[in-house]
Amino acid sequence: MKIPSDYLQGYEKARAVDPEMADNYIAHTNIGDPVMDAIVEELASLPQPQVHQFIQAGMDEHREGLRDAPQLLRDFFTDAPQPDPDWLDFDAFDPGIRAFQRNSVQVLSAFVAGVLLDGFSTLISKSFVQTGRIFDDGVWRLKQNNRHQMEIFFPGGLRRYGDGWKLSVRIRFVHAQVRHLLGQTEEWEHDAWGVPISAAHLGYAVACFAARTVKHSESLGARYSTEERASFHDVWRYAGYLMGIPETILFTDESHALHIYRIGSICEPPPTLDAIIMTNALINSAPLVAGIDDAEERKKLVDNIIYPISRALLGDELADQLNFPANKRRFVLLLYRLDQHIQKLRGRLLKEGPKSFSTLLEA
Repeated sequence: MKIPSDYLQGYEKARAVDPEMADNYIAHTNIGDPVMDAIVEELASLPQPQVHQFIQAGMDEHREGLRDAPQLLRDFFTDAPQPDPDWLDFDAFDPGIRAFQRNSVQVLSAFVAGVLLDGFSTLISKSFVQTGRIFDDGVWRLKQNNRHQMEIFFPGGLRRYGDGWKLSVRIRFVHAQVRHLLGQTEEWEHDAWGVPISAAHLGYAVACFAARTVKHSESLGARYSTEERASFHDVWRYAGYLMGIPETILFTDESHALHIYRIGSICEPPPTLDAIIMTNALINSAPLVAGIDDAEERKKLVDNIIYPISRALLGDELADQLNFPANKRRFVLLLYRLDQHIQKLRGRLLKEGPKSFSTLLEA
């Protein structure tokens, strides 16, 4: 097995915990998405407007619009589409969807302040920083992640006609385009980092999106029944499948997701400068997503709320590696939950309607 050099030290540590899982994770650092990578390669010679038209026709199941498209793209959407997995059960998504909508503020907060930072502390941050997009518009990244999460947890969102299905597949296209772009540059060090946006990183990320979202959102006051927890993971599992993550690195349930996260975290090297730049840029973009434009108010929110909550969720070791400022307050998560409880009581006393889902829609 070819082991990217930056993973050598972590890989040996991970093998001491679970050699089979460690081998599997490292093997997937050299795997992208063979199906989508081949499609993007075939589309590379076409004008971008025409590529967008073909993809839109495929999304809308418009066969006439795909008539002149390359064969691989036609196969993907209409002639030989990816089959549904045997384990897919759309009815099983309902409890998770209800839990998401009930806990949407906590889930969104956990995602921004903890889950994305977990994911981008890995070498996947190099793929995104090297594209330059995070510097152009950090807000765009958060909005796209928020929108994707909202759409997959919308009733029917992951059906073939749903926006959750379409966004998941579009993300698969984007990842393949980034791999194609970075794979041609001299800056990308394949021997050290493996494949850009590798299957290992995507399997790790979707495990974070499921298991770490539940864990972090519970720390912020969310509550899930046993059925809702399992269903929440079912939603993300199918979204990951649509994003092209091989089932060999795609989690099956919450315990499996947590184990992928644990072994992947050991395999990954300590956060690089790219990870530090990426995570801090995301945190500083969060107030803009919430519509806070005043510079002083943004700084107060970042310094007094987001950074302290992020440190409490991630733990001091990772927060220190990401150069987060030290916490000046104690019991940050307890105070946050207390504040959320007071706001709910205030809303009931003033007979105000629920704001959780409307807040997520605005974001």
